[in-house]
Amino acid sequence: MTFNGIRALELLKLGTRLANACFRKGQEEAIRHVVEGAGRLLLVQKTGWGKSFVYFIAAKLLRERAMGPALLISPLLALMRNQIAAAERMGVRAETINSDNRERWSDVASAIERDTVDILLISPERLANEQFRSEVLAGIARRLALLVIDEAHCISDWGHDFRPHYRLLERIVRTLPVNVRLLATTATANDRVMDDLQKVLGPELHVSRGDLNRPSLVLQTMRLPSQAQRLAWIAAQVPALAGHGIIYTLTVRDAVQVADWLKSRGLNVEPYTGETGDSRPMLEQALLDNRVKALVATTALGMGFDKPDLAFVIHYQAPGSVVAYYQQVGRALDAAYGILLSGEEDIDITDYFI
Repeated sequence: MTFNGIRALELLKLGTRLANACFRKGQEEAIRHVVEGAGRLLLVQKTGWGKSFVYFIAAKLLRERAMGPALLISPLLALMRNQIAAAERMGVRAETINSDNRERWSDVASAIERDTVDILLISPERLANEQFRSEVLAGIARRLALLVIDEAHCISDWGHDFRPHYRLLERIVRTLPVNVRLLATTATANDRVMDDLQKVLGPELHVSRGDLNRPSLVLQTMRLPSQAQRLAWIAAQVPALAGHGIIYTLTVRDAVQVADWLKSRGLNVEPYTGETGDSRPMLEQALLDNRVKALVATTALGMGFDKPDLAFVIHYQAPGSVVAYYQQVGRALDAAYGILLSGEEDIDITDYFI
């Protein structure tokens, strides 16, 4: 299929709302690769590079050539509101089926039957649901033009927060018809993860890997063994930091404790965890709008949350790996401070999760 670069750039301008928008290095080439059906593609690019524009623009171009819809599998549906809004500005009809919109499931299924959905977004857990497979997936599978696996490193990642249903993708990829394009994206892939992805997504897997260096980040690390020391340091330093940011903790209990402490010191912060529930969209927006100084968060606020002007990322405790740290400090897209505090309980918590 011929790639229309002029139309692709037009869609980028619509999505970004920038009349002078231009593709970043590698973006147009990735879209071209997918649209022309040049083989399976793994896109490894840093947070904020614009991976979502690649799959939304590719999906739109394929639909304009009378191709079938795209299926996007992501663990981040709750954090993709901004991306979906950008897709809609490009005229991409995006729908999602997830645990938060049960009341719309039948409407979405009907739209898929009428072929009025350009891209369907689901979590990997949906693939294990028999009703979804028989009533929705079966209808879309024969027309599918593009399969997108977002946060593809989850196929390889193991640990207490592992998404086991990502392993279902290995079986699906193995049986994928040759005419279905496959795009996998991630911002986090060390050599071990890359080897795993080559095995699962291969054998003919093309890799587009950009520069993951983040020269705009100023990083610092400090060893403060006791929690009291770290609480005192954060309470003293956060008010002096310009802008707004995220304070990461390893556990829900610590997130609540740190937030309560900072509130008692007069700081406008809120906890954000997997137990925050329906308040999460409101809290995300509050940080985006700079209405809170910081969110004190677990990994629940991680992949997929983009705030270009995030000014600082503080770790109350050290994450379990360098990869996890890169993923979290990468929430800061522009000039920002990353401050890693570590204490005597960090290893104990990581060992407990293991």
